[in-house]
Amino acid sequence: MKPVLSAEPPVASVEAPARRGPEPSPTAGRSLADMGSYLLKIWAIAEVEVRKLIHDPIDIFTRAVQPVLWLTIFGGVFGRLRALPTGQTNYVDYLAPGILAQSVIYIAIFQGIAVVWERDQGVLQKFLVSPLPRSALVLGKGLAAGVRGATQAVTIFILALIMGVHVRWEPLALLGIMVFVLLGANFFATLSLAIAALVRTRERVQGIGQLITMPLFFASNALYPIALMPAWVAVVAHANPLSYMVDGLRELMIVGSPPGIGLGLDVAVLLFANIIIVALGAALYPNLVR
Repeated sequence: MKPVLSAEPPVASVEAPARRGPEPSPTAGRSLADMGSYLLKIWAIAEVEVRKLIHDPIDIFTRAVQPVLWLTIFGGVFGRLRALPTGQTNYVDYLAPGILAQSVIYIAIFQGIAVVWERDQGVLQKFLVSPLPRSALVLGKGLAAGVRGATQAVTIFILALIMGVHVRWEPLALLGIMVFVLLGANFFATLSLAIAALVRTRERVQGIGQLITMPLFFASNALYPIALMPAWVAVVAHANPLSYMVDGLRELMIVGSPPGIGLGLDVAVLLFANIIIVALGAALYPNLVR
C-alpha cells in the first residue's frame, strides 16, 4: 500500500512576541527636562548674587556683629536673670535659634533694595525681557538670600559652640536647619521684592523693611515662649511665619528643646506662605520698570 499523503500544508510554528515593558511616557520625559531647565534658571539668578558675596566677604563679617551681640549680651544677661520659663533648656540655648532666624530676616528683608538698584542700572530690564519665567527670577533672589543666611548659620553655630550651647550635630538635623533657613529667607526676600515693586524707591523699601522687621521679631517666639504673650500678641505670633521658622530651627538645632508647634506644621505653614508670596512677587515684579 502507498502511504497516504496529507493535502494540508505544514503549519509553521510561530513564536509569541516577547513582552516588553511599558513604553516611557514622552510627557514624563519632557516634564523632567522642563523641571531641570527651570531649576537651572533659578540657580543662574542666584549665582549672580552669590558671586557678589564671594567678591565682598567683608559683608559676612559685618553682618555677624549683630547676632554676636544678641547672643553674648542679651542672652548672657537674661540667662542670669532666669526670668523666662524655658523648661529644662537654658536661655542661651533657647535664644540661639531665634537669633539665627533674626539674622536671616535682616539679610532677606532688604533684598528689595538690591532689586531697585538693579533697575536703576538697567540690569533688571534685561532680566524681564529674557525668556526667564518671573517665578524663576523671584526664587533665584530668594535662594541667594538663603545662601547668605547659611553663612550666618555657620557663624552662629561657631559662636554657639564657643558659648557651650547644646547644639545637635546630626547630619539630618543640620540638613533640616538649612531647609528652614532657605524657606525663611525665600519668604522674607520675596516679601521685600513685593514691597519694592509697590513703592519702587530704595529709601521707601529700607524704611518699610525697618518698620516691619522689629514687630515681626518681637511678635514671635524668638525671644520668649508664646504662652507668656498677651492674647492679641499671641494671635499675631501664630499668624507670623517667623514663629514657625524659629520653632523648626529650635527643634532641630537644640538638644532637649522645649515642646513646640511641631515640625510637620512648621514646614506646612512655611511652604504655604512661600507659595503665596512667590505668586504675589512674580505678579508684581514687572511693576518695577513701569
